[in-house]
Amino acid sequence: MDRKTFAIGILSITAVILFIGQFLPVRPAMANDSVGDRDYQLVTTHTQQGGDALYIIQRRSGLVAVFNWDASDRRIKLRGTRNVADAILQ
Repeated sequence: MDRKTFAIGILSITAVILFIGQFLPVRPAMANDSVGDRDYQLVTTHTQQGGDALYIIQRRSGLVAVFNWDASDRRIKLRGTRNVADAILQ
């Protein structure tokens, strides 16, 4: 077997693996996930305007900050901060 035949064989095997791989189910990225620690909790969710939001809750101070992706500026923007108790009561 020469180098040319070996290279064609490797490329053919790679093509078959990639072809089969396109039919495997992929778990889509989902918002509504939560990650917590002793000091902070991070929550992602869908917004009413049709985007995703990131809530960062600092447990020691009781503050929550809300961040959104702004597609026009192509950056993450702070939408506001509040006390957790005030945010729940409204």
